[in-house]
Amino acid sequence: MDYLIREMKQGENALLNDFLYEAIYIPKGGEPPPRSVVSLPELQEYIVDFGTQKHDRALIAEVEGQIVGAVWVRIMNDYGHIDDDTPSLAMSVYQEYRGFGIGTALLKELLFTLRAQGYPKVSLSVQKANYVVTMYQAAGFHVVGENEEEYIMVVDLCRS
Repeated sequence: MDYLIREMKQGENALLNDFLYEAIYIPKGGEPPPRSVVSLPELQEYIVDFGTQKHDRALIAEVEGQIVGAVWVRIMNDYGHIDDDTPSLAMSVYQEYRGFGIGTALLKELLFTLRAQGYPKVSLSVQKANYVVTMYQAAGFHVVGENEEEYIMVVDLCRS
């Protein structure tokens, strides 16, 4: 499948609502939450006024002109927060476009961009049962903390 990875344009920030919802892990056989869940304050942290903070960065993936995935970072007090200097990462690809390498390409390109901009590391939170844990590990992320359900992972951009 041919796809294009590019920076998110200013007018496309509203798409992060959809991609935030898509990023919610739903275990096999589980019921998806209502779309209104992204209105919760702890989730709005990922997207509210995105693009207005100094460390906000986002890339999107397009297939035949349609936006099908996004990866973004910002320094925020989210589930993957490790310190006030490390951006936290969120990403998702629409279900029908998963398995084609789009998520991996988005992740690699964002890490390359952040490394070039001088960021020393990036963090994230991911459900332990989520299959994307292996993608993050392959990209150089390692577990620095965990609770019953989630890993807190970090990639050292100076080494990876």
